[in-house]
Amino acid sequence: MNQTLTPKKEPLYVEIYVYLKEMILNKTYKEHDKLPSKRTLSQLLKVSPLTVDRSYQQLIMEGYAYAIEKSGYYVSKQVDMLVGAKTNYTLLEPKVAMKDSYTYEFKTNIVDTSIFPNATWAKLAREVLSENKHEMLNESNPKGMELLRYEIARFLEVYRGMTVDVEQIVVGSGTTSLISMIVELLGRNKTYAIEDPSYHKIFQLFSSNDVNLIPIPLDTLGMELKTLMQSDASVIHITPSHQFPTGIVMPIQRRAELLNWASTNNRFIIEDDYDSEFRFTGKPIPSLQSIDQNDCVIYMNTFTKTLAPSFRMSYMILPKKLLSSYEKISSYQSCTVPNFEQYIMYKFMHGRFFERHIFRMKKLYKQKIDVITETLSPYPHMEVLGLDVGLHSLLVVKGHKDEEGLIKHLESENIYIRGLHGYYVHKKHVNETTLILGYSGIPLNALKESLHALINSINVDIKKPI
Repeated sequence: MNQTLTPKKEPLYVEIYVYLKEMILNKTYKEHDKLPSKRTLSQLLKVSPLTVDRSYQQLIMEGYAYAIEKSGYYVSKQVDMLVGAKTNYTLLEPKVAMKDSYTYEFKTNIVDTSIFPNATWAKLAREVLSENKHEMLNESNPKGMELLRYEIARFLEVYRGMTVDVEQIVVGSGTTSLISMIVELLGRNKTYAIEDPSYHKIFQLFSSNDVNLIPIPLDTLGMELKTLMQSDASVIHITPSHQFPTGIVMPIQRRAELLNWASTNNRFIIEDDYDSEFRFTGKPIPSLQSIDQNDCVIYMNTFTKTLAPSFRMSYMILPKKLLSSYEKISSYQSCTVPNFEQYIMYKFMHGRFFERHIFRMKKLYKQKIDVITETLSPYPHMEVLGLDVGLHSLLVVKGHKDEEGLIKHLESENIYIRGLHGYYVHKKHVNETTLILGYSGIPLNALKESLHALINSINVDIKKPI
C-alpha cells in the first residue's frame, strides 16, 4: 500500500475504503484474513485513526468486513457472483411518431388549450401554497380529498342529474389506476367484456390486469345484447353517451336491457362517460348510473377532456354495495393524485371556474363544428357523422373500400388520421372507408387549412389508378 494518499475530490476515508474494498474483491485479502489495524494504517498513510475508523465502518456496513472486539478487523465471507453472457442491446425506434412529425393531425386524444385559464389556475395554485401548505403535504383519504369529492358530487347533480354520496366517489390518476382498482374490487376470476370496436387503451388495460376479456360487437344501438347474453361475461365496460369510436349514443331501450342484464347474478356495468360534457344540440343524455335501480353501475369520468390530457385526474362512483369491499382494499392503498393538484381542482370547481371553462370550450368547439360542416359541404362523396356530441366525428368516404391504403397515403402526405376499422379487435370487412375526425386539438384558425389538405389528399387517392 502506498504510504501517502494523493489528494482527490473524495474525502480521505472514502479513498481508503475504496482501496481496501478493491483488495478484498480481487482476493488480495481472502475470506477471514485479518486486515491492517487502525494504528498501522494511520501511521502508514499519515492520516488520523478516526479517518481509518470511518473507512472500516463503511466496509462493515456494506458487509465486506467484520470486527472482533480487542482483536481487529477481518474479511467477511466472500461470495462470487455469477456473470452472465454479455448481450449487446440497442434502443428500439419509437413506434409512435414523435410530436410535430405531421403537418396536419386529426388526433382524438388532445384538446384545445388556447383558452385554458392559465392566470386563474396560477392564482389558485398560489393560494393553495399559501393557505393549505400543511394539508397539501400530509397524507389524504385514499378516496381523495373530501372537499373535492363534494364538488364533484355537486357538479354531477347539476349537470348529469346524478344523486351520489360523497363516500361513493373515488379520485384516481387517470383511467389506468381506476380500472386496476375495479378489477381488484370485482375479482380477476370474472369474465370482462368490452365494446368492439373500442379505444385501444381500454383493451390493453384490462388485458394487463390478467382477466378473461372478450370483445362484444356493436349493432346500431350499442353493445349487442344477444351476443352478450350468450357469453359468460359478468362485467362490461361501455361508453353509452358517446361510443368511441363509432359515436353511437345508446338509446333508452338498450340502456334498460343492459341494466336488466346486470340486475341478476351479481353483474356490473362500468359506464365510461369520458366526454359527456360536450353535447352541442339538445339536453345532455342522462347517465346510465342515474337510472340504475339495482346499484350495479360503476360510473367513470375524467378531467382530461375538459381541461387537458396532462391532468391525470379521473374519478369513479362506486355502487353502495361495493363500499364495504372498497374499505378492505383501501387500508393498503393511497390516493394516486397529489394533494396539491386536488386542492387546486377543488378551488377551480368551488369557484365555478370549471363550469365557465366548459361553457367557453363548448362555444369554441361549436365554431369548429361550423367550419367542418361548411368546408365539407361541397363534397357529396364525403359525409360527416356525429358532430352533435363529443370531440370527434366520423368522416365516411363513400364508395372507397381501401381504408388502410388511404391512411398510408395520407401519412405520406404528412397527415395523421386513423380509420374506424383499425379499432376493431375482430377485424371486419371494410364496406366504406371511415376516418376518425378528431378536431378538438386543431386551432380554430388552422382548421380550414387542415381540412382542405385532408380533402385534397383523399381526392388524389380516389382518382389514382387501381
